[in-house]
This record gives sequence, C-alpha cells and structure tokens, in this order.
Amino acid sequence: MNIQILNKAAWNYAVEAGENPYTKVIAAETVAAARAGQWELYLSDQRPVPKAWFPPLRGCQVLCLASGGGQQAPIFAAAGAVVTLLDLSPKQLAQDHYVAQRDGLTMRLIEGDMADLSVFADQSFDLIYNPPSTLFVPELEPIWRECYRVLKAGGTLLTGFANPDEFIFDPDALDDEGKFVVKYPLPYREAETLSPQALEKRIRNQAMFHFSHSMEAQLGGLIQAGFVLTGFYEDRRTEADGNPIRHYMPTTFVTRAQKLSCFGCDP
Repeated sequence: MNIQILNKAAWNYAVEAGENPYTKVIAAETVAAARAGQWELYLSDQRPVPKAWFPPLRGCQVLCLASGGGQQAPIFAAAGAVVTLLDLSPKQLAQDHYVAQRDGLTMRLIEGDMADLSVFADQSFDLIYNPPSTLFVPELEPIWRECYRVLKAGGTLLTGFANPDEFIFDPDALDDEGKFVVKYPLPYREAETLSPQALEKRIRNQAMFHFSHSMEAQLGGLIQAGFVLTGFYEDRRTEADGNPIRHYMPTTFVTRAQKLSCFGCDP
C-alpha cells in the first residue's frame, strides 16, 4: 500500500465531510485581528505558542509545513509574513486559497510531501511552522533533515507532535466504553498492525493511517539533524474532545528548535 496516497485521499475526504476541526477555515474576524497585530497560533489543543518563540513576523519568510486547512497560514499572512504553504492534500490547500481570496491575502500554495522539500533552495525560510502531522508519516529523519536544510542560519522550527504512549491503547475500547485496554506495542504502525479485515474497512471508509514515533525519533531526530532545542511544553485534549485520556497524561508535545547561526553561538 502507498500510505501517502491513502492519507491524501483521507484528508480530501475529510474536507468534503466537513466534520474534522482541522479542515475548517478561520473567520474573517480572526484575519482582521491578525492584521491589527492581535493573533494567537496553536500547535496543540489548548495552549497557544508563546509569542516569544516567534521572530518578528512582518517580512518574515515562513514555511507552513503540512499546515493546510485555512487556519494558520492566513494568520501569518495577515500579520505581515511572506507565507509559503506546503500540504499533501489539494482540498486542504483549497481551504487556504478560499481564505486568501475572501480576505485579500497573498500566500504561495504548494501541493507536496513534507519529507521532500526539494522545490526550495537551501536557507529559504526564517521560520517553519509544523502543526501535529508527523503521526501520518512513517519516517521522521528525512523531514527534519529537509527542514534544517531550507532554514536560514538562526532560523526556527516550531512543531507539535502526538504523545506516542496514546497508541498502546485499543481505540475502540476507549471510544465505546471509556476503558483503557493496552493492546498495541510501540512504535505503532497502523497499516502493519491492523487485521486484514480492519485494514480493508479503514481503506473503504477513507480513514487516515497513523504512526507513533518514539521520543528518540522526535526529539533525538531534531538534534541529530543539527537543531538545538530551545523550548518545550506539553498540552492535553479539550474537554469537548471527549477522549478520557486527557485526564491521565499529556496528549501533545510542542518544541522550538533552532538552527544556530554558527557553531557555539547562542540561538
């Protein structure tokens, strides 16, 4: 199976269904507020990314990586950044195109794989903004390597990722009965773990395929690529999410990683 093709189709379907919160565009009022300097951006459900983590946005070259859906990229553009958005799903990109047309924003929209940034030259961006999306890809090393390459010296990568421990539990028991049943070993690779029947059902329902990644692959991978970690926090799902796992452990981790301007320099 080609997981990339399946997940691309799943995200396109999610936009059509209109139920996934990550496919719903922001309001015109939110764009207007960002133009006036009033904005917040999130890499998790509840805690906004600290403003101190961002470089000055006016004129900032920003890559919104796997960030389609008409949510984050328009805020950056309204705040004065020069925005490039790369996403696998053309229908997610269409959401951003809609907001750009509605609110008079300029953004460069590119359909592509987050692990292949060959369309960009070395040191093209001041900031890469990557909402939780690595759970949809099998390998992280090429993503972090490419992010490091296309960032300018002194640039910043902001990324959020799912707590890998979530994947040990049976999701059906959690959803149907609120019970924590340990079922799967880690790292979790959905396409290789599900039964043939469950796999067929998932494809038929155009559901997304997921991967857990160890903390070594997430944080250690960033360091191995050359980044210095200069910020970290954790967050939990909202009450409205309905998943009881939020009562027991964080569900998302957020990191600030920077590419030093020279060896031994401060970030």
